[in-house]
Amino acid sequence: MRIGVLASGSGTILAAMLERGDLPIAMLLVDRECGAVEVARRNNVAVEIVQRDDFGTSFDRVAYTHRVVDVLDRHELDLIAMAGFGTILEKPIHDAYAGRMINTHPALLPSFKGWHSVRDALAFGVKVTGCTVHVVTLEVDDGPILAQEAVPVLQTDTEDSLHERIKAVERQLYPEVIARIARGELEVKL
Repeated sequence: MRIGVLASGSGTILAAMLERGDLPIAMLLVDRECGAVEVARRNNVAVEIVQRDDFGTSFDRVAYTHRVVDVLDRHELDLIAMAGFGTILEKPIHDAYAGRMINTHPALLPSFKGWHSVRDALAFGVKVTGCTVHVVTLEVDDGPILAQEAVPVLQTDTEDSLHERIKAVERQLYPEVIARIARGELEVKL
């Protein structure tokens, strides 16, 4: 199995994947220079940058997605693991990798979808939130759930403190789910 990771941030999830030592990470694709690039390079993982220069209303998301798919295809990947990739991709990637893309999300889906899930959970006043590993579908944060783990919300929590506790769980759960997929113990399907 060959796994491609898509990231846009610090690379802590990628680092957690690589620290296991048993995940066949073939490459990292990023949409901007970020900490994940250095994590990949330190671990001799191929890096591809598909730069996103336009963050305005004129951004051609479909054309950008085609560029991403072209790069991923060159690496002959079996599984795509989203690890904090900041650009929502369009239909071309779902056509190419349907049922072979997974994501981690900092909430117990189907609750609190979207980019501000931790803030939303706090605002709603929940006592428990967590993280979810799910299959990626065209509808954001809506695919079949592969695994979840709860994280209690403390009275003293801020968005940052809660998010850090969720990330700690995520850095354990997500690589384990990927390992189970790689070993054939967990099937990813739509």
